[in-house]
Amino acid sequence: MRIFKEEQRFGQLWIIVLLVTSSIVPMILFIKAYNNNEMSLLDLIIASSLVIFSCLLIFVFKLTTKIDEQGIYYKFFPMHFSFKLIKWSDISEVYTRKYDAISEYGGWGCKGGILWKKSNGVAYNVSGEEGLQIITKEGKKILIGTKQIHQVDQCVHHYFNKNKETNV
Repeated sequence: MRIFKEEQRFGQLWIIVLLVTSSIVPMILFIKAYNNNEMSLLDLIIASSLVIFSCLLIFVFKLTTKIDEQGIYYKFFPMHFSFKLIKWSDISEVYTRKYDAISEYGGWGCKGGILWKKSNGVAYNVSGEEGLQIITKEGKKILIGTKQIHQVDQCVHHYFNKNKETNV
């Protein structure tokens, strides 16, 4: 019995650099306001804490994917608190592919659907350009990003083909 499991988090260097540089301006403005007696020490602490907290919030996000004989499970915490299951019997097509996160889905994270090219469906990803494309029998499209494309490909083909054979 094959079981695939993968956990991914945002941790790319460019994200860290972007967060640090984007927090510098507000911090300078807060300190300047404090020095000009326009802000109390308590206000400075609260405002600075909010900037730091919002920068660290991105590191809470975690994409977890699990593939087993039941189907494909995914959870994008904190958007999902429990796993979403797509059963093999509900899938019409499933394959691994390269994608462009920005042009196809508007970036990384939980993307797509109403706010972007609706025909592409929804993507759950944290980095990279490889993912698992799922098309349900209802026509719903879901792309789940992965860093382990070959293992995902092997596991999906094993279970999807096995499920097709038993349902014929």
